[in-house]
Order: sequence, then C-alpha cells, then structure tokens
Amino acid sequence: MKGGAAGGGYAQVVPMEEINLHFTGDFHAITSAHNLLSSLIDNHIYWGNELGIDQRRITWGRVVDLGDRALRKVNVNLGGISNGFPREDKFDITVASEIMAIFCLATSIEDLQKRIGDIIIAYRRDKSPIYARDVKGDGPMTVLLKNALMPNLVQTLENNPAIIHGGPFANIAHGCNTVIATQTGLKLADYVVTEAGFGADLGAEKFLDIKCRKAGLTPNVVVIVATVRALKSHGGVEKADLNNENVSAVEKGFSNLQRHIENIQSFGLQTIVAINSFTLDTEAEGKVISEGCEKLGVKAVVCSHWANGSEGTKELAEEVVKIAESSDTSKFTFTYDDDMSLEDKIRAVAQKIYRADDIVIDKAVSDQLKGFEERRIWKTPNLYCKNSIQFLY
Repeated sequence: MKGGAAGGGYAQVVPMEEINLHFTGDFHAITSAHNLLSSLIDNHIYWGNELGIDQRRITWGRVVDLGDRALRKVNVNLGGISNGFPREDKFDITVASEIMAIFCLATSIEDLQKRIGDIIIAYRRDKSPIYARDVKGDGPMTVLLKNALMPNLVQTLENNPAIIHGGPFANIAHGCNTVIATQTGLKLADYVVTEAGFGADLGAEKFLDIKCRKAGLTPNVVVIVATVRALKSHGGVEKADLNNENVSAVEKGFSNLQRHIENIQSFGLQTIVAINSFTLDTEAEGKVISEGCEKLGVKAVVCSHWANGSEGTKELAEEVVKIAESSDTSKFTFTYDDDMSLEDKIRAVAQKIYRADDIVIDKAVSDQLKGFEERRIWKTPNLYCKNSIQFLY
C-alpha cells in the first residue's frame, strides 16, 4: 500500500484530497504537453515525413495519469489510410514522462522551452536524431505548461507554508520536486526542507548528483527518516510479526540504515536520523538505533510528529538547525564528475552507492551509451537506458 504523499496524523499538508486528485492541473498540463508531441510525430509522418522519421525508431510514446496495464503496449493508426500508418506504440504513466523530469529541472520558462526542444523523439534510417524542435513542438508545449510552472502553495495542519510542485518517479528520473520550488523556498524562508524519496541509495543520490548539480544547490544537512518496523523487516521479520518486540531483528536490520548513513557521508554531508515512532515501538528497540547511530558519529532523535505534530519534532528541528549552522559545505562532492564517460558514471554509482564490484552492460545498452556520447550529450547525469545493466556483487 502506498499513501497519498501528503503525510498522516498531525503531520499533514492540506487540502489532502485536492493534492491527491486534480490539484492545480499541473499533471494534466504535463500529460497534454507530452501527448501533443506524440500527435505531432504521427501527423508529420502522415503529411509526407519530410524529416525522414524511421517509424521503427520512434522513441517518444504517450502518457496517461493512470496505472493502466492494458495500454503499456498498443497499436496505433489503425482504421485505414485516412488514419495514418499503423505502428506499435506505448503508454507510460504521466509521472514517468520526460516532460515531468524536464519540468522539475527547468529554471525558467525559457529554459523549459530549450530543454523540451532538445528532446530526441526519433531517429532516421541513418540513426541520426530528430528533436522535438524539428517538429515545432517546443513552443506550443511550453505554452501548455506556462501556468503549471508556477509553484503550488499549500499549508500544514499548523498553518506552516509548504510548496508541492512536480513529481517525477525516482526509478527512472530524479525523483525530486522542482528546482523552481526549492529556489522559491530559499528566498522566502530561513530554512527549507525538501524531500528526496526512495531512500538514500536512489532518491538522495539523484537529488544530490542531478538536482543539486544542475541547480547549484548545496544542502547543509540531510535528515534520514527511519522506523523500528522497517529495520525489523530488514532483519527478517515477517509483516504479521512486526508489532512484536524483536531487538535482535532491529540489530540485524540496522545494517540497512548504516548503509544509508554511509551513502550520505560519502557526499561529504552531515546527517541526522529521525526515528519516526510507532505506538508499539519499544524503548529497547529504539535504543539499538540510537546506539548504532552514535557509533557512526550520527545523532538519532525519536520523533512523534504523527501523534503530536510539530511539538513531536521539536528536538529534531533544534538539532537540524544546530548542524546546519555549523556545517562545512565545502566538503560537498558528487559521486561522479561531469567529464567521465557514461559507462564510468554508471560504474561509479554502482560501486560507491550500491557497493557492486563491477558492472556488466549488454551490447544494446553499450551501443546506446556510445550513441549518446557521439551526439555530445554524454555529460548528462544518470541517463536511463533500455535493456540491461547488471551490477556484480
């Protein structure tokens, strides 16, 4: 089960039902912009294909804001000559759209249009790329997104301001909110908290290596949220037994939290652990986490924000401010350098973050990486490639 990402108990942003439904229409705008480009591709082919698009090498699909498995692979342009040339296509979910990833990294409407124009939509028979700007999609797509580019202001149950803006999947994109939202927050508040979900071996890595690199951001402190229940699960406890005290399982599962702490420290950043407490957590279980963190030079603070709101995280907030005010941000470093080859960047992430000994790359992926490098886009961080890259442990 997944929640609505708006919090729970007394730690919520509201209006939750609006945030989880249509909100301000940002996702609808991204869906429309993405599918406009899809329709332009088919329309261009129908009216003579002046650009020489190879229909076997169209890389741009369609999106819908639903997890509809029936649409993952589809045939389009059926129904006769008036409807175009039949071909195979696909639907992704809107948050997996490249438009979503671009939207969240854009720093202005001009930057957004340039990034959209640089999208590779297909290849010719000679494998040369064709871009969104070639079918004149960048202008109208940007117009569809112009209102969505404005951050969305909501509030917590205690009337503190919060900005919810954007939402790309971390498993195929960078998994963070928009650069514009973060920069806006930094201009309006003394301290800005931003989320990088999917753990410190995926969400945090991409936040630091991609978003911070591209936006020139340097975090002062990283908060890692952990639960006793999660560590018991990592220690081998079945879901049905998580409510029972099991100190040995917490001790065993602590290695997972330790890995996340080490990952953050590898960036030269200071961190603190927030233990998100549940009613059935015991003092002995929490002590395992606190003592384990202390051995790593990291403080752990028990937080009861679900039950008590901000009062339940007062100690955490004070510790975060203390670290932030004294942190040495000059030690901040990335997992890989811009000038490294794509293969070496992938290897760096595999070895430094996931502790792999090495990687093995399928020929199809290797060829794809070489193609990126030949087209001078090899400085792009963490490119998503089709087929297979295996991490060897």
